[in-house]
Amino acid sequence: MTADDTGSGTAETDGARDAADDAAVRDTGAREPAAGHDTAETDKADGAPESDGAPKSDGASESDGADDGDGADNSGDADDADAPDPIALRLEQLILGAERRYTPFQAARSAGVSVELATRFWRAMGFADIGQAKALTEADVLALRRLSGLVEAGLLSEPMAIQVARSTGQTTARLADWQIDSFLEGLTEPQETGMTRTEIAYPLVELLLPELEEFLVYVYRRQLAAATGRVVQAADDAEMVDRRLAVGFADLVSFTRLTRRLEEEELGELVEAFETTAADLVAAHGGRLIKTLGDEVLYAADDAGIAAEIGLRLIETLTHDETMPELRVGIAFGTVTTRMGDVFGTTVNLAARLTSIAPKNAVLVDGAFAEELSRTGEAPVSEAEAAEAAAAAEKEGEEPPAYRFALQPMWQRPVRGLGVVEPWLLSRRG
Repeated sequence: MTADDTGSGTAETDGARDAADDAAVRDTGAREPAAGHDTAETDKADGAPESDGAPKSDGASESDGADDGDGADNSGDADDADAPDPIALRLEQLILGAERRYTPFQAARSAGVSVELATRFWRAMGFADIGQAKALTEADVLALRRLSGLVEAGLLSEPMAIQVARSTGQTTARLADWQIDSFLEGLTEPQETGMTRTEIAYPLVELLLPELEEFLVYVYRRQLAAATGRVVQAADDAEMVDRRLAVGFADLVSFTRLTRRLEEEELGELVEAFETTAADLVAAHGGRLIKTLGDEVLYAADDAGIAAEIGLRLIETLTHDETMPELRVGIAFGTVTTRMGDVFGTTVNLAARLTSIAPKNAVLVDGAFAEELSRTGEAPVSEAEAAEAAAAAEKEGEEPPAYRFALQPMWQRPVRGLGVVEPWLLSRRG
């Protein structure tokens, strides 16, 4: 609600105040008091309707509309030093496709949602509070309408809608940072004397934006189709949420020592090479890269044989790279809870513990993983069993079982937080 809406005669009561202050009050909607105005008066003028974001009468909308007619922000008291950089503002408008028109309160009111819910969505997407600055666009209003519409239609609960905003925000934030740091930065090096990187960036962004946007939508649909396919193949509804997966950790050995020895650029190149190699191998063999943590990679697979192949391939590939340190891999099999693209549970913790005790350039697995490999015929329980199966096949004139992997039991040992476990050393059969 604006000062004009209250009918309290703010301009008449405070006639000593200059016209610029009064104009600022009308423009900003009294949520952010103009210089010299008493905060208590402004809060009294606000009233309850603004706190719940309920739509106001037509007259109120006209008084406190998103656009004052000239499309400009009339708050002339703002310090010029706080104004956005003109080129940065042009880039923002180019990327967003719209000008800044709304304060958060105005955007919430235009979308028909409460300020509280709009703020929760905004924070979930990963953006800082902006007070009542006029910094939002028509796209922000439309996004609020879409999310709140899904809740009103019963397609999403409010907590689920918040989760959608958070997962999308976190994923795209990392994507945007990566593209700016690793892609656009190289393209925007100044090429002509007198032109800044930002000035060169504008035409490049203008050309790249539609192509990158289309590619993002394509990859998202592909990933969504793959994830949906995995879920609908689950045996029952409970397995759709708590699924049995193979979870693997791959950890670079002595990484902390490397950070003290290598220059920052060298360390960055090593980490990037490790993450790239791991991501390619995981994807190529049918696994899913869950996350990377610099010197550590977490991946998952529906099939134990796939997880085993990925673990051994990682060891074999990095062993032949002289620039890479040694690697440890730990894999466990069992029930896993998936949330927001991450995995949780005892199985994940066990895989991490196995990694910490694995020998260098070796893969350790838990008993459940060893049993799963045996059950699917990927590995014999023991070499004695393999010899017996081969002899029986030869006697019958049949081909002996073609095991891909070998399992060697290791000494039982206590693992912090998980009790005593019996790890198995995984290797290839000759």
